[in-house]
Amino acid sequence: MVKLKPLILPGKLEALLRSEAKVYLVGGYVRDLMLGRGTRDIDIAVEGSALEVARRVAVGLGGAFVPLDRERGIARVVGEGFSLDFVPLKGEISVDLAGRDFTIDAMALTLDGQVVDPFGGRKDLEARLIRALREEAFEEDPARLLRAVRLAGELGFDIDGGTRAWISSHAGELRRVAGERSREELMRLFSLPRAREGVGLLESLGLLLVLFPELGEAKGVGQAPEHYWDVYQHSLAAVGAVGFLLRQGNGWPEEALAESPWGPLLEGHFSGLLGGFPRWSHLRLAALLHDIGKPRKKTEEGGRIRFIGHSQEGAEMVRGVTERLRFSRRETDLLQTMLIHHLRPAQMGRDGEPPTRRAIYRYFRDTGEAAIDTLFLSLADHLATRGPLLDMAEWRRHARATAFALDEHLRSLREVPPPKLVDGHDIIGVFHLPPGPLIGELLEGLRETQAAGEVSTREEALAWVEKQLKKEGS
Repeated sequence: MVKLKPLILPGKLEALLRSEAKVYLVGGYVRDLMLGRGTRDIDIAVEGSALEVARRVAVGLGGAFVPLDRERGIARVVGEGFSLDFVPLKGEISVDLAGRDFTIDAMALTLDGQVVDPFGGRKDLEARLIRALREEAFEEDPARLLRAVRLAGELGFDIDGGTRAWISSHAGELRRVAGERSREELMRLFSLPRAREGVGLLESLGLLLVLFPELGEAKGVGQAPEHYWDVYQHSLAAVGAVGFLLRQGNGWPEEALAESPWGPLLEGHFSGLLGGFPRWSHLRLAALLHDIGKPRKKTEEGGRIRFIGHSQEGAEMVRGVTERLRFSRRETDLLQTMLIHHLRPAQMGRDGEPPTRRAIYRYFRDTGEAAIDTLFLSLADHLATRGPLLDMAEWRRHARATAFALDEHLRSLREVPPPKLVDGHDIIGVFHLPPGPLIGELLEGLRETQAAGEVSTREEALAWVEKQLKKEGS
């Protein structure tokens, strides 16, 4: 055993643990301590009843006691800024460590700072390697297949060659993993700056198409001449393009970033949490899946390739993905909206002109919470379409139109909302109309016209309504 000092534990925890018979800190906490990484999640193996120890620690720290698995005797204590998982020792600590997945997580630490490392975890930490203890680890818990990739991305480590071979041979067993657990590992991977490399690793190990069999249909599906890659490779490139736009990766000329909208407000938007993960992780997932509807909608006539309706088809298909991986309704709605409208930002302006206020109003009205995310998905789609053949003049037009739409929208949010010029009662009274859907349609059209700056007074609003009613009657 090798001694590790100083041992860092929050508050009164060390004193509380010293009162127990035998206690070891295990797993990721030890690994992160050795790497100098901060962590507030601590796994603790104790002799005797872990449930009772956890209950006493919860009382001593003023935390919440949460039994995770009464049958296996596992519990969690949660407090402000920390989470402690308690598990019972099955015998000698080396026996417990032998049941873990990777060598770097198969180390333990006593409260006196003694390191227990029977499988060379410290050596693999120094070599920056993810190495499985045994092949059976993946049969026992196939979620470890994804965890290996996520840890490699999180730590910037490589996966040992033998471990890679084991993962590839057991890739199909990923289907046995509960959707919630696959979602957790996947979204943690998509939250990382190195997410594109992580997706590439999933692909090379045979895991990507087990997670997303829908993507397999895109392999080898050719596209129009402006596309550098087929649908499948384009989808992978779009994940990297998102990272590039978020200033978390490269792959395109640096000068392209000068034109793409960014800043503290947008950084705050994408780093804000949704379903427990930064929104940029959902943007990456949308980028990966944004064209899954293309293979089913491909037509070719006169040498021209088209994918009419692929956005709607993809949105329907992504619902199956989110149901399988147990995403929330809000997350599903966000992803579906992005897929349905991902072509729209590029279509708002015409002939190089910036989009009109009316077009901007309609876009933000229709996309709602997904509006900003979809703008960036559109930019990523553009980069991934042209790839290394990116036309900078064409890119500038697209990026500037996107920035203009975003600026106009943000400006409108900062302004005092325009006064309501007329309401439904006014329209019913002035034009002697019965209540019904037509009133709502007229009010929405009026809001759009007012947002475009085409009416600003009650008289102008009523004149606009009268004009619309004449069109209805003609």
